[in-house]
Amino acid sequence: MLNTILAAGATGEAGTMGMITQLIGIGAIFAVFYFIMIRPQKKREKEIQEMRSRLDVGDEIITSGGIIGRVVSIKEDTILIETGSDRSKIRIARWAIQANNTAMEAREKEKKEKKEKKEAKE
Repeated sequence: MLNTILAAGATGEAGTMGMITQLIGIGAIFAVFYFIMIRPQKKREKEIQEMRSRLDVGDEIITSGGIIGRVVSIKEDTILIETGSDRSKIRIARWAIQANNTAMEAREKEKKEKKEKKEAKE
């Protein structure tokens, strides 16, 4: 009888340890998903939001629909862009802006200048 009580106690402890191991495994899976999927997505969203807030008149942009144009005027939630050679104007929502080509070109130019300075020092 004592053996059956001891065996039941050992099984209970083993079951608890198994459950704790499973919970740790599930927690590890959530942590991996967070660092691989959620965190980079939030970082990208933050960068895009920052790019949209830094738009200036004269910047060349690309909308999420693929329209390329130059910013003519900026209001709170809308932007007026000029497209094509006939200078047709389109009013778009700020959230529809996908990329700022002017900012990208400036960054590339800065990188190129830094490389040239580095090479000149060597």
